[in-house]
Amino acid sequence: MKKLLLVLSLALTLVCDSVWAFAPAKAIDALGLGQHIAGLDISVYQHPGEAAIDFKKMYSSGIRFVIIKGGDTFDRYDAQAMKYFLPDRKAAQAAKLYTSFYYYATLPDSTDQNVVIQDAQAQAQKIIWRIASLGGYGKRDMPVALDMENNCVRVNQNGSCAKYTTKEVISLWTQTWLDTVYNKTHHKPFLYSYVNFLENNLIRSTALRQYPLWLAHYNLSPAVATNQPNSKKVGCYAHAWANADCTANWQIWQYSSCGIASKYGVPSNHVDLNVFNGSSSAFVKLLKGVWTPEVTDMLPINEPTNMNIVSQSAATTNDPVTISVDVFRPDNSPVVTGTVAFTPASSGMIPGKQDPVRTSSGRWNLSITGLTAGTYLGTIDFTDQSGTEAPVQMPVTFVVTQGVPPAPSPTPSPSPRPKPSPVDTCIGQVRY
Repeated sequence: MKKLLLVLSLALTLVCDSVWAFAPAKAIDALGLGQHIAGLDISVYQHPGEAAIDFKKMYSSGIRFVIIKGGDTFDRYDAQAMKYFLPDRKAAQAAKLYTSFYYYATLPDSTDQNVVIQDAQAQAQKIIWRIASLGGYGKRDMPVALDMENNCVRVNQNGSCAKYTTKEVISLWTQTWLDTVYNKTHHKPFLYSYVNFLENNLIRSTALRQYPLWLAHYNLSPAVATNQPNSKKVGCYAHAWANADCTANWQIWQYSSCGIASKYGVPSNHVDLNVFNGSSSAFVKLLKGVWTPEVTDMLPINEPTNMNIVSQSAATTNDPVTISVDVFRPDNSPVVTGTVAFTPASSGMIPGKQDPVRTSSGRWNLSITGLTAGTYLGTIDFTDQSGTEAPVQMPVTFVVTQGVPPAPSPTPSPSPRPKPSPVDTCIGQVRY
């Protein structure tokens, strides 16, 4: 009798183990439109008034993966993303959702290939550190995504774009970033973009096509089997992921930015809707293996830095003082985080209005306006609010001469402006 019970116990154990081995694939239900695995992507905009997201409701609504904004080139937006990324990831995984995160990239204002490559490697390192800070890739982590949709590298004071970069620069930067992250983590990151950007701003490269595509294309529904997120009214978009039959080799399709957020436990008005292209077993392949970081992969804390003032120009009271600054890590690679500012030597000396413009990783052009005539003594200070890099400073002196005061212009009479009609940005999109 004891032998029989032992045999039955062993058999039950084998059956349970077998069921558990296949559980992840069976648990990923295809409950989205067109019988696809459904997903959402979220950012700070899904937390109006710092309201929390109900990820359990999200799961019960049929969603099985969520992609969270988890990084940005600029420190202020990066910190904003991190405020919600860590708690959202933890809560989502606790609710049995699979998670990924995306990094919004801004490219360097340079056409020098070495600068472009160095900048891409530096920004990739930022994401490698971030994955490492989470303990690496876990069982519920999908690969990270690069959000590549911005080709503006210089901005006017009114916020409009002053300079767009070239297709060659965008392609080189993108390829370098993807390769750097993949070579370290052994998981191919996604590339997120929209069809027009892919066609007009990336070369048709077989090397780029090796990376999975997260494609944004609205005004089509995945519920219709014949709909393909690569079609135009006439023909289709031509890019690295386009196929000979006009379809696209996509892995995730962001088909709407107008999902009914409350339906998914999200407190904002709208939320982005996505579907996965493939079966449960194909989805599980994304999760195969884990990456456990070594000590050297971890984010530095207060790492020593070096500064170099590349150039500086004096100015009149009508023009800005411009100072170009490089900041390096101990291995002479550029810092990824932080910013620079001018600090006057005397508290009675006005600092002026300062605008540090990042031109590439570790390089800033600091513009200072609003200064009166005189000689200015002080320091250029590098600080990093994330605590990754140590502060560093260098002495600086510059002279501002009196400019010609501008002639007064007549004050125009105000004219009444008609109130603009509200625009429905969701016209033609799936609202589900």
